[in-house]
Amino acid sequence: MTPVELSHTVLHAVRRAVDEGELSVAVPERVVVTPPGPGGCGDYATNVALQLARAAQQPPRRVAEILRVRLLDDRRIADVVVTGAGFLNLSLEGAASVALVDEILRRGRRYGHAEGFSGDIVRLRCRAEVRAVVVTDSLARLLRSQGASVRIECEGTPDPEWQSVLGVDVTTRGARLRLDSPVTVHPVPVPAPADPLPLGRDAARWALLYPAAHDRPRITGDHLVQRETNPLFRVRYAHARTRALLRNADDLGFRPGPGPVSGAEALVAVLGDHPRVLAAAATGHTPDRLARHLVTVADATLPLLSDVLPLGEEKPSAAHRARLALAEAAGTVLAGGLSLLGIEASDHL
Repeated sequence: MTPVELSHTVLHAVRRAVDEGELSVAVPERVVVTPPGPGGCGDYATNVALQLARAAQQPPRRVAEILRVRLLDDRRIADVVVTGAGFLNLSLEGAASVALVDEILRRGRRYGHAEGFSGDIVRLRCRAEVRAVVVTDSLARLLRSQGASVRIECEGTPDPEWQSVLGVDVTTRGARLRLDSPVTVHPVPVPAPADPLPLGRDAARWALLYPAAHDRPRITGDHLVQRETNPLFRVRYAHARTRALLRNADDLGFRPGPGPVSGAEALVAVLGDHPRVLAAAATGHTPDRLARHLVTVADATLPLLSDVLPLGEEKPSAAHRARLALAEAAGTVLAGGLSLLGIEASDHL
């Protein structure tokens, strides 16, 4: 079950409670589910009970208990726990994680992308400044991944090296915008304090995209260092490790096969959250949100990787195939996210 499907499931529970007379509220248009915060548990959490309590004229925990009973009717949900003031914490059945891995492997790097035209028409206009150009280029990739029609216009003449070295393309181009009035977005991030070109394409783009637009980017050699303190290294290393495991497994004569994986709830949760993060980064015009999400995915992936391959004389089992499939799914999400930032996901480091 993906977060979008789970959101619909929670919304259906609210609608049932209203139809059956236990809640007297207007059914919201959407319900947000996220990985649980401090004090939470399970795979996902939602504060919908707190949102509805005032209109329902009932305590939030009572609203949460009403919804909990209906959510447990769904066989894909293993457990629902009410915590704090009335947060609903949902644990999914193992089959749900299998379906998620299946979906990621089926869709590949396009997992989380919209299918078809969304109806959004966007004109991106940027200054001829290196960070503004890189942010605009990545934002265009994100918006197109969510089905938007995008046209880019640059106010001034970009340095040719920004295209040859950094891989940006902000010349006036794009599919002819439809007759509808487009939304104009003008990204104005804090300018780069130094020339990022000496860092090379990948490190330079990461240095410019990882900080929020209002933060001053660090243009230093730290982005090239291959150690755990470098977030870009952790993301690319986690991806390369998943690809190495696939090669090693092939040498041992076994392939990935989606199945339940114990102890990987955090990884499953962030993989399932990927479509929501892409949509939020596109609509919020915040490529930095995607960059930080990739670090979270990498940090949840790395602990899994040491248990993927059989050890010594151990024969490959269904559990090994399931862990390998989950590792492949994680690597796929990392590769897809990096490509939207314009950064190469290398199979070897």
